[in-house]
Amino acid sequence: MTTTTAHPPELAGVRAIVTGGASGIGAAVVTAMLARGAQVVSLDRTTEGVPAGAGSEVADVTDDAAVRRAVDAAAAAMGGIDVVVNNAGIGAQGTVADNDDAEWLRVLDVNVLGVVRVTRAALGHLRASEHAAVVNMASIASWSGLPSRALYSASKGAVQALTLAMAADHVREGIRVTCVNPGTVDTPWVGRLLDAADDPAAERAALEARQPTGRLVSPEAVAHAVCYLASPLATATTGTALAVDGGMHELRVRPAGQA
Repeated sequence: MTTTTAHPPELAGVRAIVTGGASGIGAAVVTAMLARGAQVVSLDRTTEGVPAGAGSEVADVTDDAAVRRAVDAAAAAMGGIDVVVNNAGIGAQGTVADNDDAEWLRVLDVNVLGVVRVTRAALGHLRASEHAAVVNMASIASWSGLPSRALYSASKGAVQALTLAMAADHVREGIRVTCVNPGTVDTPWVGRLLDAADDPAAERAALEARQPTGRLVSPEAVAHAVCYLASPLATATTGTALAVDGGMHELRVRPAGQA
């Protein structure tokens, strides 16, 4: 007769905050973390859409005072913070000439300085954790040139570079810092872009075709990668950018139908 030993869920005991946790990838991350045993608090501009079972604090990542209040409230509710997932971000289209200074500053404020503000506010709590981790949301645009994505690419390239610098700064403190680089993810934001296209079906087909798998990345696939990077089991993983892009960054495959 054999017996099996039940292991605790992968993230049992982990206390995490997830920015942008009320929709899209962020909500998928919250759901995945809860399923793996974590306590989770969403930091978003709204509580509507936050998955059941998670806590919620209202904060805009462009407001430093609001971020600090929300992070401290989340830490008080959970008894500390072990993991920060910097997911909140906004998109932008156009070449380098297509957006004015105000738009550049707006996007960089959210996508880059938002990561800075939230991590900075959480550092004291992370330093007190035995398995601290920060997971940032970068993009395929961080390291692959995409047309009409100059501003967005600049912001996400900065997130990847910031991730590496943060990993070097805090590795001796026991804080692991990594990022996920998703391909085109089937989110409400992408859906709105498709709806605005002259031919939404053709545009979707084009987005799917540029990924070697022939399909958009699911929010759940990105969430799975975040959970791995956040896990206390990933003790040797820091300063890493993990591609979740259907092979878009590394693979060079022939068009479908060609041998």
